[in-house]
Amino acid sequence: MANAASGMAVHDDCKLRFLELKAKRTHRFIVFKIEEKQKQVIVEKIGEPTQNYEDFAASLPADECRYAVYDFDFVTAENCQKSRIFFIAWYSQHFITTFYGFYLIVVVVFCCISSLVESASRSVSIGFCFFHVRCPDTSRVRSKMIYASSKDRFKRELDGIQVELQATDPTEMDLDVIKSRAS
Repeated sequence: MANAASGMAVHDDCKLRFLELKAKRTHRFIVFKIEEKQKQVIVEKIGEPTQNYEDFAASLPADECRYAVYDFDFVTAENCQKSRIFFIAWYSQHFITTFYGFYLIVVVVFCCISSLVESASRSVSIGFCFFHVRCPDTSRVRSKMIYASSKDRFKRELDGIQVELQATDPTEMDLDVIKSRAS
């Protein structure tokens, strides 16, 4: 069933792989991707149980959004072995910069056009050339919006999430952050 807000469905393989991670512990992590053409969330990558957190962090693209689940094992102060399943919404910093940068450029172009109207001696094409050169790829802004609007619905499909993180920069989800949120 598609998400009413974004129109994204969740592929059955996402739920199956998550159940394998949760119940059988056959995966260390799962990275999910939204396929915009198919309008659904799919499994992009699965981490083997022997892989570590650095392998997981390296599997997230630097300039694209993703959802991910990570099974974090740790030992408590009482020397008890525990595990927490993290849901991570990865919105790369590039998207945030692009999104705000887009509005800044629109305002600058609007100001250029406004001053062009006031002064006939300026060339209209200069303002539009500036806009096209500086305008970010709108598909990236669209992608961020689709990920943000689909997150809650997708997370509900994965019953058993214990901790949620939203990260726009690798430092917001480094191992120290994971450790502090696990306990």
